[in-house]
Amino acid sequence: MFDDLLQELNISILDHGGSELIVPNDLQECVSETRNCHIRSWLWNVPKFRRWRVTRLDAGDRLQVLNSVAYPTYQSDLPILGVDLLWFGKKQKLVAILDFQPLIQDQEYFDRYFEGLKHLKEYFQDFNSDTNMNLYDPNKYFSPWVLFCKGGINEATNILPRVFKAFIKSYWDNFNLSKTHYKQIEPVQVKRIHIDYDKYSAEKDPAHGLFSGFFGKEWSDKYMKEFLFPLSS
Repeated sequence: MFDDLLQELNISILDHGGSELIVPNDLQECVSETRNCHIRSWLWNVPKFRRWRVTRLDAGDRLQVLNSVAYPTYQSDLPILGVDLLWFGKKQKLVAILDFQPLIQDQEYFDRYFEGLKHLKEYFQDFNSDTNMNLYDPNKYFSPWVLFCKGGINEATNILPRVFKAFIKSYWDNFNLSKTHYKQIEPVQVKRIHIDYDKYSAEKDPAHGLFSGFFGKEWSDKYMKEFLFPLSS
């Protein structure tokens, strides 16, 4: 379901100077023969980012997942890019969350980085759901303009590709805008926020239970701590 979006993301990263890094063998790929599920992960070295990770899970018509999180360097207070896409084939159900995840909940910070996302929120009404995201506090590491959709096959095949392309472009555009008239968050504080983000996400992310069911608790614990949220420990 998400292979075309994965390819588009990879091309975008390469176009911005990215190069693929080596993921430790036991975390790069895992196959569950009994559950008929395959997970593959990538790390990218991208200018102006300290870490960019991508995960693709294929469990057939039960579940398809594309997840990516990109952390700018500590010298930048840009929001963290977050993408989480899930397709439940048997139920024909899409759950999509795309956001510029803010380091702080502050109006000046929003004015600095979120104009593009606000326009996308207004334009793509299908990704303007007010449905609660359950496990997460919407006022912590989510913006007021998070693109959130619970839809079906039309949203997944016709609307999501356009949303995804516009979302990635809007995020890159933040690097090209002059922010000199704003007071930047200091690098030492950015680092503390990134650590807190990983700790919070490792605690709240429902993916751990999902991965444990497919690949076992031992591998999933390691994947969570060493690949998904390494600063959490």
